[in-house]
Amino acid sequence: MTELYRTSGAGNDFLALVEPPAPPAPETIRFWCARGVSLGADGVFTIRRVSDEESAGDAAPTIAMVYWNADGGEAALCVNATRCAAQLAFQLGWAEREVTVRTGAGPFAARRVSTDEIALEMAPPEEDARPITLDVAGREIPGWAMTVGVPHAIVPWDDDLARCPLAELGPPVRRHEQFGAPGANANFVRFTGPHDFDIRTWERGVEGETLACGSGVLAAAATGVSEGKLQLPVRARTKGGFVLTVDGETADDGRRIARWTMAGDARVLARLETFAGAEQVLPSPLWDLP
Repeated sequence: MTELYRTSGAGNDFLALVEPPAPPAPETIRFWCARGVSLGADGVFTIRRVSDEESAGDAAPTIAMVYWNADGGEAALCVNATRCAAQLAFQLGWAEREVTVRTGAGPFAARRVSTDEIALEMAPPEEDARPITLDVAGREIPGWAMTVGVPHAIVPWDDDLARCPLAELGPPVRRHEQFGAPGANANFVRFTGPHDFDIRTWERGVEGETLACGSGVLAAAATGVSEGKLQLPVRARTKGGFVLTVDGETADDGRRIARWTMAGDARVLARLETFAGAEQVLPSPLWDLP
């Protein structure tokens, strides 16, 4: 049996292992994350405590995390998983109100805002949003490309996002040749005011729509600020109904992020012990759904 924790960050759900003797194998991650036939999750992460010697210079207790998408592939950053890792560290008593989380994309300072809300302090984006036009499903789709830990496509959607055919447009945007072999998360965004936007995301590695994507929210916020559509602070309404808040400081006449944080829901839901059935080889579906 394996002990796991189930966590959720604004609807992004993850399975977590605490200081495992070895990282989980890719096939194990795929089995665990399969919905309906196993535990089901958007991804898996591990956390471990970092010794005082290793964390010299960090202002707060430090943990290290590694994150894998549901397909078993390791990703440098998942913002919502990072906030969940911080919440789990708080729940385990490893830290009280602040913790530094080391990820594949660098260290991030996290703090507890309330019982179920964690804020993550981010480094400013290293690059500006790049205008792109994608030929998808027989139409030309304008948007922007931007990397926030992982690559993102930002596609503006002026109509109600509930009417957005994400299952049709998400996969070809996510795998478009402009993003090379790694592809990108496909974010469809409706800017509803200077401080608000709605967002839906088709995530690579999950290969489906998720209830939230933290780095996608940040990429959309930075793009909106640089294009003059948004002003900090901004509130992002996600598919799951949660609101993620991005705040900070801007430079260059308010068009470039100089410092930012993202805060929102992050909860530890349960402690689980798996049985063999959670790791059995799964049959292939008889019919592929669109």
